[in-house]
Amino acid sequence: MKAGQALIKTLENWDVDHIYGVPGGSINATVDGLYQERDSVRYIQVRHEEVGAMAASADAKFTGKIGVAFGSAGPGATHLMNGLYDAKMDHVPVLALVGQVPTANMNTNFFQEMDETPIFADVAVYNRTVTNANQIPAVINEAVRTAYSQRGVSVVVLPNDLTDTEIDYTPAPTADDVKPNFTENIDPKAVHDTIKLIKEAKRPLIFAGLGLRGAAKEVEQLSEQFNIPILATAPSTGFSVDSNHQNFLGSFGRLGTKPAAEAVNAADLILFMGTNFPFARFWPQTAKIVQVNNRVEDIGKQTYADLTVVADAKAFVKALIDSKETAPETKWLTANRTNKANWDKWLDAIAADESKGLAPEAVVKAIADHSTSDALYGIDVGNNTEHATRLLPLNGGRHFAMSAWFATMGYGLPSGMGAKLSYPDKQVWSISGDGGFSMVAPDIITEVRYNLPVINVVLSNQSLGFIQHEQVGTKQRLYGVDLTDADWAKAGEAFGAIGFTVTNHEELNTVMEKIDQLQKEGNEKPIVIDAKTNNVDPIDTSMVTLDPDVFDAETIENYKKAYNVFDQPALSELLK
Repeated sequence: MKAGQALIKTLENWDVDHIYGVPGGSINATVDGLYQERDSVRYIQVRHEEVGAMAASADAKFTGKIGVAFGSAGPGATHLMNGLYDAKMDHVPVLALVGQVPTANMNTNFFQEMDETPIFADVAVYNRTVTNANQIPAVINEAVRTAYSQRGVSVVVLPNDLTDTEIDYTPAPTADDVKPNFTENIDPKAVHDTIKLIKEAKRPLIFAGLGLRGAAKEVEQLSEQFNIPILATAPSTGFSVDSNHQNFLGSFGRLGTKPAAEAVNAADLILFMGTNFPFARFWPQTAKIVQVNNRVEDIGKQTYADLTVVADAKAFVKALIDSKETAPETKWLTANRTNKANWDKWLDAIAADESKGLAPEAVVKAIADHSTSDALYGIDVGNNTEHATRLLPLNGGRHFAMSAWFATMGYGLPSGMGAKLSYPDKQVWSISGDGGFSMVAPDIITEVRYNLPVINVVLSNQSLGFIQHEQVGTKQRLYGVDLTDADWAKAGEAFGAIGFTVTNHEELNTVMEKIDQLQKEGNEKPIVIDAKTNNVDPIDTSMVTLDPDVFDAETIENYKKAYNVFDQPALSELLK
């Protein structure tokens, strides 16, 4: 068979069932291989290679399986970069198939020819250009294995004449498990020393990352056994802990919550597990840190650790649980629970307030109220990320994907698309600001083409709100952050979707009820909701200045006034 078909068969052996891309002269033999294997691997024709790469990254985040995207030589290759860097920085397996001009034309300044291997050197854990047709299945096999084992991006550059060459295809062997296994390497002394630190601490915290994906029950059991509040990184919420657990406080930082920020600043011990969270460098130096990570190169990278454990975080949590040791409930835990309950009530009140127009919190709360028990969410970058992490019910079977470290705008629509393709029977939402949505809006056509009834919500406030906040915070002039408005509902309709515009609570509730009915009727069209929201700056929790033991009265009052903070006593006051 042609090597391009053998390539796709190799991906079939790794359970790849769909691939994103845009055809081009230098990748067409691979596209023909997709045609030959179309009954097993679905080709998703996106309108921009960037969208395909971001959707592939989201596939990996939702499923744990490798995502695959392709682009032709030159511009097709460079368009992939944004999604590939997202996968790199969030440590998920993605394979990029990159077209190249025929070998006879390489190194001759041919049309669209470029030296592609160097441009992927920084983004990829595996980066190869094939040199003969017979090696293609083996190279693809190694690329996939490496992407899994190193949790990163593999790039294979494919001269088109080689993928168009006939070869004798023999399936390459694949491994059943390519993930590093640290489960038998738990040091009993590390378990003993950690428990000793927990019992000595007066204000301990659990800080859980994506290394604890699938371990929510264990994390919650550990919290209950030792009576410790839980924080999580934003992207791990729902994967490493259910957001409705009574001991969960939220995330730390600007995407986080007031109770989480105050708990971190008051803590004297933090169990820092399964993450290389970059903002740990802003934690107070007074707290002791126990860091658990299976990547030795990440130990101590973000913050000094008093006790370090190179191990699988889930296995280490189980070892702590299996010790049968316990710690009593203290006022530290109950005060943090009260702080979180106050925060949740305050967010509900913000959502209910129509005095300044439709609040984005109201829209996200409506999404939460109309979500099924296993709904999936694709989240964009901006103020919408803050609202989503604070208000979505990330518990049970509900999960979301976001561009966490790379933070690329435009991620919402592609990640919603990836979620629906990976889980066609689940309800899927995407949540974007008007800035991010406008970058990728034409790929609503892709959702239409493949009958993907994603509910795409645009929080349209005519501003790059996240950057507007930064300009205000650094006392710069507001410049370049205002956006020209557009009718995204009509744009969605022009692309073939169902469009709705909402400007107040009554319209919002009516539209949500219509969507509920459309879903009951088996609607197969994507939906675009243009929610015209107010441009009110959401509360910044990267620095919460409410503690009267730390801040003066003027600073506290300015913070309350800036964010309309009411009924929100500081944690220190709840502890007294």
